[in-house]
Amino acid sequence: MKPSRFGVRQRDMIETQDLTKTFADRKRGLVRAVDGVTMACSAGEVFGVLGPNGAGKTTLLRMLGTILQPTSGTARVAGFDVVSHPQEVRGSIGYLSGTTAPYDRLTPREMLAYFGALHGMDRGAIAERTREAFDDLDMHEFADRRCERLSTGQRQKVNIARATLHRPPLLFLDEPTAGLDVLASRTVMRFIRKCRSEGRTVVFSTHIMGEVEGLCDRIAVIHRGKLAAMGSLAELRERVGGGSFEQVFLRLIGEDDTEDAA
Repeated sequence: MKPSRFGVRQRDMIETQDLTKTFADRKRGLVRAVDGVTMACSAGEVFGVLGPNGAGKTTLLRMLGTILQPTSGTARVAGFDVVSHPQEVRGSIGYLSGTTAPYDRLTPREMLAYFGALHGMDRGAIAERTREAFDDLDMHEFADRRCERLSTGQRQKVNIARATLHRPPLLFLDEPTAGLDVLASRTVMRFIRKCRSEGRTVVFSTHIMGEVEGLCDRIAVIHRGKLAAMGSLAELRERVGGGSFEQVFLRLIGEDDTEDAA
């Protein structure tokens, strides 16, 4: 297999085998938030993790990002085991969660300078990458405004710039357009396409069908913690006999859409 420009061979970027995460709940007992997921993600692709709210998408990404430890099973990210080599995994990824937030008293420029220093970047590299992020995400207009004064979309752009400043080969984006208006969402989608064109891998979770159709090379459909299906959009359509992608999704998770279609 040929290495990508980031030095990771094709199909080595993410590999999981029977990956499982359980939680104890007072009312429900033992809950399998992720239940035996086996999947692979190639270097340089946009890989969508699609499912309804509560399906296990965020828990899956948190295990791959070393925020949570698996209960059982294995996962390798950028060639490193998430349990035995978590630091190497963290050095290879950028991670945006639903709870990521900028520091209100800092400006976007100050935020990136701070996190660039944490990544061990020198001032020249930080300045160069900051300019690039401001260009890519249309941030120049508010670059020196305190984050507490920014809109929801502007704050999310700061979060994405922070997660990608060190140019990691792999990005995890957990519902990156949640709560954003059309213009901000379009900027984020354009940024994801740029990352793919550079050979980076982007894994993002969503429940928005249009984002999946417009961006993803392949898709993992998660339902009730399990991997319901995985493949390209064309492969998933063929599997269930065609239809709109919403119909495809509903059929893959075993929901009857006949009444809605009537």
